[in-house]
Amino acid sequence: MRHAIIAAIVLVLGAAAVHAAEWDTLRPGESTQATVRERFGGPTKNTGQKIEGYDTSQWIYEGDQAPKGMTRVTIDFGVLTPQGYRADVIRVMRLDVLPEIFNRSTILAGWGAPQKLGREKDADVFFYESGLLVYFDKEGWLAQTLIFTPPQRPATGGAPPPR
Repeated sequence: MRHAIIAAIVLVLGAAAVHAAEWDTLRPGESTQATVRERFGGPTKNTGQKIEGYDTSQWIYEGDQAPKGMTRVTIDFGVLTPQGYRADVIRVMRLDVLPEIFNRSTILAGWGAPQKLGREKDADVFFYESGLLVYFDKEGWLAQTLIFTPPQRPATGGAPPPR
């Protein structure tokens, strides 16, 4: 349910003019299904649904099809842009990473200091206005999940949305 809420918010906000945070050359709000298929091949699972009346799809890469270093990559497509709805554009990417792939230093070196820090279930969460949420383990050192979205406006308080 909360992923649907996050997806609906991102869908309504649409892609901003500022470039999104990227991973492996993929940028939410800009990159398309064709780009993802070219980079990673077909998904392990492909499902579709309607969000606020728009047809969306979700591609999941897991097991042997997951990119190196990941246990699972989930990519949601369908974003409302200033030019109209684009069903083939990445809305949200969720990377569930293997331990030791991204640590706190790697995240800071790659994306810089976060604009906001939060906590969820006794673990640190980094929020980047460029559209990145990083969820760490309870020790605060190893990143467990990275969620990429189109650029976001600064949060008005509290922790980032739950995952």
